[in-house]
Amino acid sequence: MWKREEAAKPVAPPQTATSPAPASGVARPSVRAAEREIHIGKSVVIKGELNAGENLTIEGQVEGKIELRDHMLTIGPHGRIRAEVFAKTVVILGEVVGNIRATEKVSIQDAGRVEGDISAPKVAIAEGSRFRGSVDMSPARQPEAPRAGQALRIEAAQAQPTKKDSNPAEQTKEAPPSKAAGGS
Repeated sequence: MWKREEAAKPVAPPQTATSPAPASGVARPSVRAAEREIHIGKSVVIKGELNAGENLTIEGQVEGKIELRDHMLTIGPHGRIRAEVFAKTVVILGEVVGNIRATEKVSIQDAGRVEGDISAPKVAIAEGSRFRGSVDMSPARQPEAPRAGQALRIEAAQAQPTKKDSNPAEQTKEAPPSKAAGGS
């Protein structure tokens, strides 16, 4: 039976790997702690928008939108996704119905199934997988900010004198009015 004394004892949090403490006495998490991955189990059903700041593996069902812009999304063999997917890398072992956009790569594994459009610089579709849709393998787009060198070249091209403007004496003369411009 349940013992009251055992329930009253505080449960220690799981130990995480830490690097040696610096002189100030503050422990810092190791690099491995930053590479955590979240798992969504087979019995979990999510309807709505799913955003994460770390790698994610889905074995359950998701309907809506999944956004992991800087991280990896893995759809496990039991995963059933009906959503728009945005991630750095997407690995599909289960089923996805919806468009997928990745900044690095989309990989459909042996038993994976995708119905929707894929947009990624690299796409791998394994033998035995199923895919219905279109693929756009354009290079990853960078923000459309003008580059400093480009702006200078445009200004320099506009500042180039033409043959007519090259003689300073001709710049002060005015051209006679043209007969076609309305002169009688």
